[in-house]
Amino acid sequence: MIKRLMILLLAAQAMLIGLMAGGLAWWWRPAWLAASGAPARAAFYLGCGLALMVSVRMLISANNFRLSARAGSPAPAGHALTPAGAARLFWHEFMSSMLTSSWYMLRPVGMLLQPRDRQQGLPVLLIHGYGCNSGYWRPLSKLLAAARISHCGVDLEPPGAGIDDFALQLRTAVERLQRATGSAQVILVGHSMGGLVARAYLRRYGAHGVARVITLGTPHHGTALAQFGPGSNAVQMRRDSEWLAALAQSEANSQRMLFSSIYSVHDNIVAPQDSSVLPGARNLVFGAIGHVALGRHPAVLRCALREIAGAGQPHTRDFV
Repeated sequence: MIKRLMILLLAAQAMLIGLMAGGLAWWWRPAWLAASGAPARAAFYLGCGLALMVSVRMLISANNFRLSARAGSPAPAGHALTPAGAARLFWHEFMSSMLTSSWYMLRPVGMLLQPRDRQQGLPVLLIHGYGCNSGYWRPLSKLLAAARISHCGVDLEPPGAGIDDFALQLRTAVERLQRATGSAQVILVGHSMGGLVARAYLRRYGAHGVARVITLGTPHHGTALAQFGPGSNAVQMRRDSEWLAALAQSEANSQRMLFSSIYSVHDNIVAPQDSSVLPGARNLVFGAIGHVALGRHPAVLRCALREIAGAGQPHTRDFV
């Protein structure tokens, strides 16, 4: 469903670019352009329409940073941003959002298996976040394939369903991956809401088939920006929601020991950013990385691969 919605959204954006280009050609006809040929004029106006559309997307991203800053938590010492660092943060997050929505999500990951005699480590189940599909995991999937790790991306449907409904779908995906690989245990990797889906799965079905849960930018205690999102899952992810409180009360400390929570103190969707700190888990903190960019930033991907490789080993101290 999300893939179809992305295709429709891209088609709508292409139409808007054409309409803006046509409107600009009717309203603005500079003398220096009149001497150019028709193809050059058409390319110029289409370029202007594309620039306007990109500007709108940039404004949306900038507004997310504004909202997250208003509800944000103080950045720890050592993570202060310089103006140049802030510019790099914004640009990388904007490009990550464009790539994810315009390319990655058009190519869902699906099941990618290694031959059993060549398979390395435990299989990995990738769980996307709010408003995404398994295509979000394209960068990590490439690294997992290179490491000969069997993995599968789950597509949670419908997009606005409750998180407990997604937990049921996750159970089906876990069992399917176990059968396909012959492994009794899997590793769960969830981005944003995907981490909460993993927690809901453990609450309902237990942890006997799970060796490690790795979350990226998950609002374990909710996010202020969830109030702007549609769907039952967005309501559940609001700050101090009843669903989050009940989830926390149901968890045993032994389950929390399975978790590694990777997050950024400059997350532009999870606010306050320390909402990603999960007591009892291994909390791994980064700076100068946005929410969507967590799924493709080289340092975060290296960290996730280390956590995957260390599944089944005892936790060490948190990294700050």
